[in-house]
Amino acid sequence: MKSASTRPQVGVSVCALIVLAALPIEEVGPWSALWTAPSILIAAMLIAWAAESAQFFIAQGFALAILAWLQTLPEFAVEAVLAWKQQAPLLLANLTGALRLLTGLGWPMIYATAAFFHRRREGKPLRAIHLEDEHCVEVVGLLFCMAYAAVIWWKGSLNLADAGVLIGIYVAYLIVLSKMPVQEAEGIEDLERIPRAIVTASKRTRVGAITGLFAAGGALIYFTAEPFLGSLLAVSATIGVSNFVFVQWVAPFVSEFPEKVSAFYWARTIDRASMALMNMVSSNINQWTLLAAMLPIVYSLSRGEPSAIPFDPQQRLEILMTLGQSLVGTLFLINMELAWWEAGLLFALWAVQFGLSPITPGPGLIRTLARHIHAMVTYAYLGWSAVEVVRMAAGRRKPLAFQLFGQMWRKYVR
Repeated sequence: MKSASTRPQVGVSVCALIVLAALPIEEVGPWSALWTAPSILIAAMLIAWAAESAQFFIAQGFALAILAWLQTLPEFAVEAVLAWKQQAPLLLANLTGALRLLTGLGWPMIYATAAFFHRRREGKPLRAIHLEDEHCVEVVGLLFCMAYAAVIWWKGSLNLADAGVLIGIYVAYLIVLSKMPVQEAEGIEDLERIPRAIVTASKRTRVGAITGLFAAGGALIYFTAEPFLGSLLAVSATIGVSNFVFVQWVAPFVSEFPEKVSAFYWARTIDRASMALMNMVSSNINQWTLLAAMLPIVYSLSRGEPSAIPFDPQQRLEILMTLGQSLVGTLFLINMELAWWEAGLLFALWAVQFGLSPITPGPGLIRTLARHIHAMVTYAYLGWSAVEVVRMAAGRRKPLAFQLFGQMWRKYVR
């Protein structure tokens, strides 16, 4: 009798949730960006401080993976709001923009930071950032992400089965990382002031501070994520830039800013530039897997039934461009280093499509370029990927990551 009487109430609750999810993103004025953007930034900083303090007590590879996930919680929150509101074009804009920012801007800026301080300290240029042997796990892991991302692009949709596979890839990645030997931990002197104070405090104070920072950051994100998105849409309408472009670039830049600050802080020490780069690579992996997996789950919950997120031709192009960029970047790391010209190429290709994205297509050279720039840059990424594969087959680029991964697998995993 009890279950029969509660069934209508459950049905009403589910319907209410579906109606709520169908509502548009909360409408706010453009001036709201003056408090929502700083709130998201502060939340991300609080979480970053807590994550950096917590990861100090975990082995490096595993710690970087967890740290990268914790640092991108604001990005997850923004995507969750978009998925819950069933804003498929905008959630894919945010996902692809965040991934392209990491590889096209984040990786090159880590090299540029390390190169600047290297020249200042050594008086000579830094030719490349050399990775540690254990970083082969991140490089090979990113290639596995690319392989399944290609399947998702090919079939033109993202569904719950894809979510299961992506989560499985990430769990396998974490398991392999957990088997790796403990490496030299980040020194206390390399931490920023607040994480350093937390790490050196008593255990009770440390646990309380880390928990409090996570709780405060999470609360800020919970109450600010939707108004933040609404303010971005209002600003984009005010200045005449499409919602797609604004959400693709501004939202991930704000939500991921503290993560980049932490990575650049490590890069300036030069010796930890490879760790800074792997922090970014770990973020690529968790966004290609966990973040992408979250989207059809939240999307299906909001619709009240298992649902796939379909891609239109423009969204498929955005995904293919992002996939091509990540593939080129990963192939650059196959020989366990990021050379100066590789960082420069990644930045140049990102910068040209970023600069032309806000321009409305139309007559004239610049507007014509704006119409075709995404396709042109996509062809450039895919073409360069083919060149790197040929170079590797010809022995011009050594696949050290594969060789080292095989050794690590036999020694620590199998």
